Amino acid sequence: MKIYNGYERLSRNYSLLTDEYEYTMANCYLLAGKEKEEAVFDVFFRKVPNNGGYAIMAGIDKLIPFIENLKFDEKALDYFRRKGYSNEFVNYLKNFKFSGDIYAVPDGTPVFPNEPIITVKAPLIEAQIIETAILSIVNGAMEHATGARRIIESVPSGVGVMEFGARRADGCEAAIDSSIYAIMAGCVGTSNVIVADMLNMKAMGTLAHSFIESFPSEYEAFLSYAKAYPDNCILLVDTFDTLKSGVINAIKVFDYMKRNNLSLNNIGIRIDSGDLAYLSKEARKILDKAGFPQAKICLSNGLTAEVIESLVNEGAKFNSLGVGDNISKPEGRMGCVYKEVALKEDNKWIPKIKLSNDTVKIVNPGYKKLYRAYDKNTGFALADIMAEKDEKLNTKDLTIISINDNLKSSILDNFKLVELQKPIFRSGNLVYTDPDILTKKKYCDLQMKTLYPEVKRNKMPHEYYVDGTESYVKMKTDLIKDAKKLIKRK
Repeated sequence: MKIYNGYERLSRNYSLLTDEYEYTMANCYLLAGKEKEEAVFDVFFRKVPNNGGYAIMAGIDKLIPFIENLKFDEKALDYFRRKGYSNEFVNYLKNFKFSGDIYAVPDGTPVFPNEPIITVKAPLIEAQIIETAILSIVNGAMEHATGARRIIESVPSGVGVMEFGARRADGCEAAIDSSIYAIMAGCVGTSNVIVADMLNMKAMGTLAHSFIESFPSEYEAFLSYAKAYPDNCILLVDTFDTLKSGVINAIKVFDYMKRNNLSLNNIGIRIDSGDLAYLSKEARKILDKAGFPQAKICLSNGLTAEVIESLVNEGAKFNSLGVGDNISKPEGRMGCVYKEVALKEDNKWIPKIKLSNDTVKIVNPGYKKLYRAYDKNTGFALADIMAEKDEKLNTKDLTIISINDNLKSSILDNFKLVELQKPIFRSGNLVYTDPDILTKKKYCDLQMKTLYPEVKRNKMPHEYYVDGTESYVKMKTDLIKDAKKLIKRK
């Protein structure tokens, strides 16, 4: 169990956090004598939220304790008895322990549509039972991490993004998750005190409009705050009028601090409403003219990646941003799914496929490996490549083919291959050392630098290649043909 400064990351046993059909199927598998049949399931997503070019992997830190805690106590077993499940199934659950393998792309890695980000190899019943919770964990985690990284990629170098979104999250656990994954994705800090304590960080925050309104005047509110926190005197200036009142009163307080030899190393203002580009530029002029060029400007108020890009293009002046809604509750959903891709028959892995009239919804079949190819000269990521599990890849000149269009192919040379998925559990035992969040943050920053800027841009990003080897694509194509022939015969 991973402990964050005394806090358990996932303390509850979520054995019943499963859609009912997972258990009805599991019961049928058992009664049909299929309890020892092994299967492979892949977790993947079909589209990046908000038409982005990449997503950020997240949630392994919660997946691990979920699997470790997974057991069925008497209260859980009583549910199955009341609902009429077979005695054989209840007895099976009494001694349940996950015994399979789980492989996953590490948290903080940029990932792309239709590639396996998590692979579960386990007895069919076990793999089915854990589906719902895994998807719930990963979908939420990736939405927060991806939303945060899109914001971070939109800011100029040297501008810090603070996460302010706890109050906008869908519940207390979501508030904790969004703050943690925001830090992992690159935010410099959070206003969420419990998460700051979990990560041994200092929470970030200033004051609210209510504080200012509780004093006889804006100046008195600012002065009281400056006396209490001279080393972190960032004043909210838009309660009444940003330029005519707020900035002027902030300067009066800074003058007071200067006269009384208080620290001026961390002074500044926050603007939370109005035309942020115009107000920040005018405020910067006023602060500089008053002799406080060191005063920082923080902008907040429902900032999105697109709004931030617009602020930059309009020449807005700011040193930091406070972002809430679009990290804790970003628009767009992750949409990860969990699909069976192989079954073990006669000690061989047989690929399985789900067809669809929509090409993008055809599942990539088979027990496979996922690689990322990097240019040896530049270090940029060239493509992600799916290969059959035991396939030997040519590392000199490798032909890769689009998984959705066999006519699109390319040849890679001068590249290095890195296998993306890491073993998390083997035979039910944890074999992965999960890094702490700040280590993941450094890793995420490094990984993002391997993506071409065209992939990271917010508007009409370049589509990153997720392809297959010749052998893998042929296997998939043959499987589709065989399935269609079977349909015709019927």
